[in-house]
Formats: sequence, structure tokens, C-alpha cells
Amino acid sequence: MNDIRKLKPETLWSYFHDITQIPHPSKKEEKIVEYMREFGKKHNLETVVDKTGNVVIRKPATKGMENRKGVILQAHLDMVPQKNSDKKHDFEKDPIETVIDGEWVKAGGTTLGSDNGIGVAAALTLLASDNIPHGPVEALFTVDEETGMTGAFGLTKGLLKGDILLNLDSEDEGELYVGCAGGVDVVARKGYAQEKCPAGMEAFRITAKGLKGGHSGIDIPLGRANANKIMFRFLMQAESDFGIRIAEAQGGDLRNAIPRESHSIVVLPEIKASEFRKFVKEYEKMYRAEFSDTEPDLSFSLEKVELPARVMNQGEQYRIIRALYACPNGVQRMSQAMKGLVETSNNLAIVRVAEGKFETYNLTRSSVDSAKEATAWKIAAVFHLIGADVSQSGSYPGWKPDMASPILKTMSEVYNRMYGKVPEVKAIHAGLECGIIGGVYKNLDMISFGPTIRHPHSPDEKVHVPSVKKFFDYLCETLKSVPVK
Repeated sequence: MNDIRKLKPETLWSYFHDITQIPHPSKKEEKIVEYMREFGKKHNLETVVDKTGNVVIRKPATKGMENRKGVILQAHLDMVPQKNSDKKHDFEKDPIETVIDGEWVKAGGTTLGSDNGIGVAAALTLLASDNIPHGPVEALFTVDEETGMTGAFGLTKGLLKGDILLNLDSEDEGELYVGCAGGVDVVARKGYAQEKCPAGMEAFRITAKGLKGGHSGIDIPLGRANANKIMFRFLMQAESDFGIRIAEAQGGDLRNAIPRESHSIVVLPEIKASEFRKFVKEYEKMYRAEFSDTEPDLSFSLEKVELPARVMNQGEQYRIIRALYACPNGVQRMSQAMKGLVETSNNLAIVRVAEGKFETYNLTRSSVDSAKEATAWKIAAVFHLIGADVSQSGSYPGWKPDMASPILKTMSEVYNRMYGKVPEVKAIHAGLECGIIGGVYKNLDMISFGPTIRHPHSPDEKVHVPSVKKFFDYLCETLKSVPVK
């Protein structure tokens, strides 16, 4: 069987199948917004699309539940568009190919979109149902969560009516999240002079690939290689030992994904070409040894290419290489408040060097706003030293845990009653929309939870089928147990 619509619960998986057939990468959610609008119309439910593109669908309480507190089910409509380099797929036109692999559902060489399509499907299943008891419910489906949380930032007061917000965007079944990291984008740009390619040179394309990548918040403590960092570490020594000149370099394509691939085109004296080939092989061997546990498929290789017409000015090349090598990346500090939680990190997400223009994009995260700001300024300082223009944008707050939360108490009791154990209560080193929404609707009681999803934001993304049923059953039981007003 490879039809996900036959998995349990069938209605939820059928809605998720629908979602996979509708292209919906970040900033291209028009088709799925229209699908939500038609869903509301079909089920005779009040449906609102705000000026940002967020969709709100309201459903009255079932009989006898009218006195319960109102619940907002919240999920985001967009997905991260990532694919393997050998996969032909247009995320703006092509449906996602789903594959059942034992107890997991994944995609064929692309991201799956279970982040956050499963949450969306769960909310639609509840809205469409006639036999799940609940108080007043409204579902909030936001847009552009993955590339800036535009939808959450666009929310205005008065749109939402509920008292409790259940964010359906966490990725470990049996865990309740009560806090998250904030984030800020740090972008550095600089023009550089180019020179005519020197005579007597040979050109090579250097490629780092086969890395796992992953979510730049959730997966950042796993010690995976960052393709940009390993590329510019190599280039720094290659410049020193072989006198290479760079024609172009590029790595990463999404600010919130650990870069999986990077390439550069370099030239060097023909007489050093044979030795350089050996040098690249030695670096691949070294990298595979360093990352043997986390990057078993790492590849670092070269191929001869046509000589470029121009290369970077040597002095500016020297400075740009070292700035990228020195740029903070990965975990910067662990939380003192919650054991095992990353407090502060940075992802050197995107690097582009071509045709006289250099730019790099970083996503800095922290659950402590002052630490987030300090790390962002540290990154800015590195690039200011080479004369780059540095900007910070898209800053969003973290979500401070409330251990006295009434819905936390209710959901802990419900889970214990259903499954015979108390759920783990955690904070997450990722940007959930709860922090932003809570900044507008300050009295909301909020919890985030979801099924088990692994490797989101990468083509290895997969969702655990049994956990989806547990998550949905738990959601239904929680709605039955919501306190009275």
C-alpha cells in the first residue's frame, strides 16, 4: 500500500493528501488559501481571509459545550521547498510525491510538508466532523511562517475570539511546548572588485554535497556540517597553499535550513593542478572522519571546468574568506533555565559570491532576547570589519514559559489519563508563532504540540504514522476537557 489516504485516521490523512497535491511553498500560498476558502464554504462555516492572507474558520460549539472556553487551533499553510540536487521538481507547480516507508511517511527526494501540513489537516478534520464534542472553535491558518512569520506579524487585534491557543506545529508526540526561541535575520552585503583571470591557470568547480541539513533550530544541536562553513574553511587553506583565486561561490538557499550543498569555482596555476586534486581528496577524507557520525554521505569533490573570464580582487578575496570562516555558526550557548535546551545559535544559511557582489544571510535564534541581540551584533561586527553593509530585520520575540498555565494542567491530566504517563513539558529552540500571536493577544493561554516529525526542512523529512493518530486522539480528548468560561 502506498496510498496515504488509507492510513488511520483516514479523514486526516485524506486532507493531508489534498494538501500535498496543492503547491504551497512560502510566499506562494494563493492556491491553498483558496482551498481553505472553498472548504469553509462547503461546510457552511464562517470563513475570513485577512489582508495578509491568513485564514480564520469558525465553528460553533457542539450541543452542551457552549459554556466552554473558546479554542483557537493554529497551524501554518506554507512549507519549506527543499529537494535533492538530482530531483526534478517545481514547488510552484508540482504535487508532492508521498511514500509510505514502514511506520513513516516521507516524500520522494523533496520536503514532505508534514511541517505543518499535518497540523492543518488535523484542524480541517475537526472542523468537518459532526461527532467530535467541542466548545467554540476557530482555526487560524497563517501564511509565510517559514520565511519570516509574515502571517503572524500581520495579525490585528479583534480578529480572534478564543481564550486558548493550541499551536499544532511541534514535532515530538508526547511533548508539550510552553516556550520557544525568538529570532532575527542578519544580512551582510558588499561589492568587490574583479580582475581578469591570470594567464597559465586551470579552473575547477569544488562541490560539497550529501549533507543532511535540516531545521536550523531543531537540528542545530546535532552537530551536522554546514556546507558553507566547510567550503570556506577549505578555501582559506587552499588560498594559502595554492594561491587559488575565486570566480564564484554559492551555498544554501533558505535562511532557516542548515545548508546541505555549496560550490565554488576557483582557478590556480596549471603546474599545481595535480597536487590540488590530491589536496581536495585529503579534505574529503578529513571531513568524512570529522563528521562520521552525523554526515555519512558527505561528498567533497572537484571537476575541471572552463576558465572564467574574471576572478575576485585578491585583497577582497582574502578578507571575505576569513570573515565567513570566522562568522559564528551553530550552538553558541545552552540554556541555564532548562536542561538540554539550546539557548542561542546562529545558522550561516546562505552565501553568494558572484559578478562583483557578495552577500550572506544568517538566522540568529535565542530564547533570551538580549543574547539574540548580542549574537546578531557579533556577526555584524565580523562583516563590518571587511567593510560590508549589515542589516538586521524580521526580529520576532520568544515565548516565555508559563508553568502555571491552566491548559497545561488540563492537557497533562488528559494525556496521563489516556496513555498512563505525564507528557514532557519543554521549550523549543525554534521560532513558533506563539510568541508573535501572544504579543497581540496577550491573555491567550497557549500550548504547542504535534506528532513526531523528523528532519523537517530537508528532503529527509518524514512523519511517524502511529504518532499522528495519538496526536489527533489527544487533540480530540483535550477539546472535550476544555474548562468552562
